[in-house]
Amino acid sequence: MQSSTQHTNAGPSRHGRARWSRGQVLAWGGVLLFCLALASLAYYWAGKITTDRLRVSGAQRLNAYAASLENLLDKYDFLPRTLELNKDVIALLKQPDDPALRAAVNVYLERVNQQARSTTIYVVNLKGITQASSNWREKDSFVGDNVSFRPYVRDALQRTPGGFYGVGTTRLEPGYFFAHGIYHDGQMLGVATVKVNIEKLEKTWVQGGDKVMLSDEHGVVFLSSVPSWKYRTLAPLSADVRHRLEKTRQYFSHPLEPLGFAYQPEMDDGTRKVQVPEQAQINGKEGRASGMLMQRRSLAPRNWEFIYLSDLSQARSNAQAAFIFSCVAEGFLVMLFLYVRQRLRATRQRRKAREDLQHAYDNLEIMVAERTYSLRQMTQNLSEEIAVRRQAEQKLQVTQNELFQAGKMAVLGQMSAGITHELNQPLTALRTMSDNAVVLLERGRLEVVKSNLVTISQIVGRMGTITGQLKVFARKSTAPPSAVALQTAIANALFLVERRMDLERVDFRLHMRSPGANALCDSNRLEQVLVNLFNNALDAMADSELRQLTVSVDSAGARVLIRVADSGPGMTEEMRSHLFEPFFTTKPQGQGLGLGLAISEQIVREFGGILRAESAPGGGAQFAIELKVAEQELGHD
Repeated sequence: MQSSTQHTNAGPSRHGRARWSRGQVLAWGGVLLFCLALASLAYYWAGKITTDRLRVSGAQRLNAYAASLENLLDKYDFLPRTLELNKDVIALLKQPDDPALRAAVNVYLERVNQQARSTTIYVVNLKGITQASSNWREKDSFVGDNVSFRPYVRDALQRTPGGFYGVGTTRLEPGYFFAHGIYHDGQMLGVATVKVNIEKLEKTWVQGGDKVMLSDEHGVVFLSSVPSWKYRTLAPLSADVRHRLEKTRQYFSHPLEPLGFAYQPEMDDGTRKVQVPEQAQINGKEGRASGMLMQRRSLAPRNWEFIYLSDLSQARSNAQAAFIFSCVAEGFLVMLFLYVRQRLRATRQRRKAREDLQHAYDNLEIMVAERTYSLRQMTQNLSEEIAVRRQAEQKLQVTQNELFQAGKMAVLGQMSAGITHELNQPLTALRTMSDNAVVLLERGRLEVVKSNLVTISQIVGRMGTITGQLKVFARKSTAPPSAVALQTAIANALFLVERRMDLERVDFRLHMRSPGANALCDSNRLEQVLVNLFNNALDAMADSELRQLTVSVDSAGARVLIRVADSGPGMTEEMRSHLFEPFFTTKPQGQGLGLGLAISEQIVREFGGILRAESAPGGGAQFAIELKVAEQELGHD
């Protein structure tokens, strides 16, 4: 009986353990399936996100490449139209048998081609025969060639400006051709053609490692970052298209074989995936290329198309990395779950940490009191230091104002001889005319006396203008910055050195590219800077045969630039590095203290601007004053 009872009790226990094992297996199986599903979802989203980023990046690069190409072509679009302005070109098209005219036009086209940095410029008559060319010195010159078969020449002869990309039949050099009719008195005499090399764009593509192509309206790739793709076609060409290309000799002897890309259906956003064949070379290496994402951008009105290929291997790599990371993270979470059950072992550590925290809290008030006392002492020291610094700044401001005023007085001293001459002449005239007025009044010639008095009034007004300008220049200015008309400030400064410029025979030129420009500054102090720069320029040109002072004003967004350039000997790099240091001067002993540029730089800096020295384009020295544009001018724009 006992044995039977024991057997009965043991049976349910083994059965319960079996049921618990099956439940555990099912639970862990469900967890595993959930983890796999989550990892698969991570794989999908990582690939999609990377593909979307490649799509956005590709679109941005396409826009940048298209903009660079358009900028390059637009720079030369006007050039053919300018040739009809040359009288020798018109004369040659009217008298094609004149060798002197042909030689003159050849030299002119050669010079224009060098200045514009184009490939070739040539002039064609109404029969399509080249009359003159910039490459006339070379053996394979275009002079005498018949280019009437070229589409751009035919379009231009039909009074439609032509544009055409093709491979040259003489040198086999590719380029883009601009063609425009040459007219005189409303009559077409010929065609002006400019060839521009756009192959240099490929170098930037190759250096960037991008896979980009530029194809024409027939799908012929004529620019590519992968050399083996150049002069290949995106799809096989029809017989009619091949016949037209052979007739125009657009790509001359290139066979125009298809690339053999395998295209997948186009997606909603216009992109599609492409498989590149094994024999296609990428970056100079052969082998099987991964699938690529193709993006297109049309270039109207030239009917060209930019194509950008993004390697999708990165998307697959990111998806695989996301899958692996998800699996690792899920494994970590499982391990963390198992570890949580062991957290009871850390109870004693948490209890000890609470005791340490209570001890730290008990000592917190003492620490706060000590820190508060330290901060109070630091605050007091800082207050004393701030008071001392404020006094020093006030003294510095006073000293700077006195230094600015001393600079003005120095400038007035330098101009004293000219000012004395300007005042002596009208004073002499006043004395003579007043004496004459007395004699004429005694004789009763009142009309002549009245005329003399009117002239005397005018002379006195002119003297008042001179002294008033000197008074404005000499007075101290503490006004805050405001809107100052640069044209007026330049005129006022020029008035003070005008006599010296006349005596030294200096040619003055003013280029107001922004006539209504207003700068945020103080007019009196800006005139002081301009007068100092004018006098320095006149001193620099004292021994120069060519004496030319040039002032230009340009606006660039929220900044305005005033440039003062002379035709003197210029500056060395060593001189330029010390120009704005106090007491540095390049003038002979006794002719300058070396404070003018230092004061001027300080004045401009207080306006929030910059004064810097540059090298003039034609030689000599050039100083640039960069100031903020006045807010009222920005609002007006």
